[in-house]
Amino acid sequence: MEFLVASGVGWTTACAVYLMLRGRTFPVVLGLTLLGYAVNIFIFAMGRLWVGMPPILGQGPAADPLPQALVLTAIVIGFATTGLVIELALRSRAETGTDHVDGEAPETAGRQGDAS
Repeated sequence: MEFLVASGVGWTTACAVYLMLRGRTFPVVLGLTLLGYAVNIFIFAMGRLWVGMPPILGQGPAADPLPQALVLTAIVIGFATTGLVIELALRSRAETGTDHVDGEAPETAGRQGDAS
């Protein structure tokens, strides 16, 4: 089971890095979201999953509630940050006319020097 979780986190991180290296804003936003998911799964897996154990310390073993609280907080913050990044991408698209991350489409980037 540990191998499946570790390989799942690895593949999610690899896909996130691939998407973040793309030239358009939407894949970059998806990559950032996937990276957030990979980090959340990693934090949750590091806290161990205890089946049938209470999350409060008492007599006997108990599940650690800190990773669960961190992941829940990270989900809320990640959702808000994703909304902000999407709004910034839409604003950039409206102002520049392209959704390329540097503000210039690859086919028009070399033509600016030719006009002068």
